[in-house]
Amino acid sequence: MLQLNRYAKLMIEVDVMENGERFSIEPGPEGVWIVDNRPDPNSFPELTESNYGRFISEFSREFPDHPFALAIEVTHAPPSYADEYEITLRCPVTFNAARNAMLIAAQWLEQDFDDHVGYVFGVFTERAETLLARLETDDSLRARIEAHVMPDLHKGDAKIETVAQDLGMSRQTLYRRLKDEGVTFAQILDDLRCRMASDYLSALKVFVNETAYLVGFSEASSFVRAFRRWTRMTPAQFRNQQPTAS
Repeated sequence: MLQLNRYAKLMIEVDVMENGERFSIEPGPEGVWIVDNRPDPNSFPELTESNYGRFISEFSREFPDHPFALAIEVTHAPPSYADEYEITLRCPVTFNAARNAMLIAAQWLEQDFDDHVGYVFGVFTERAETLLARLETDDSLRARIEAHVMPDLHKGDAKIETVAQDLGMSRQTLYRRLKDEGVTFAQILDDLRCRMASDYLSALKVFVNETAYLVGFSEASSFVRAFRRWTRMTPAQFRNQQPTAS
């Protein structure tokens, strides 16, 4: 559980926790509950299902004769295929619950595992720590936003609300985290358009009107004004000064 909470960023590509631990263990009279603490779980109910499904499948592989989950509670409403849940997850499932949680027998917390598991955990932990350090250094929120909007940059309709939802956070959370990085959403889009426009024009593969479209401008005149603001020259002047221009 400690490793699961620590390496959660390596497992999924969206932010689901602003702070605190993703999973916690809560004892109960009928056993022990593994609780998923995501603050907005219904935005991504698949994460609840896949994580509990992974718990069940991994333990069934190690201990095929001993069912792992006794019951599961999920906060989202039952889908049209709700009857398949109990077949797939191999335990009763309650929908519209107050929390996302899975009940297991308390004895599982004292279960011994094969010796090879400790070795494998050690190997994976070393690799995970390396990846986590790299992620914390290189994977700024700004870089993630740029990568997210890049494929649709030509549409010119990137909205902070849509990007925040796609990244699994509220608009307020996205705004606050960008403020911590010293940048705004508008600045990210403006800088990205400037960089991409310069790359397109430098490559001498597209003309000014085409470049305007590729970076999200519906009118070439608006693009020319923006490019002059970025570089203090027109797109044509910038393109013509490239070394290989004819």
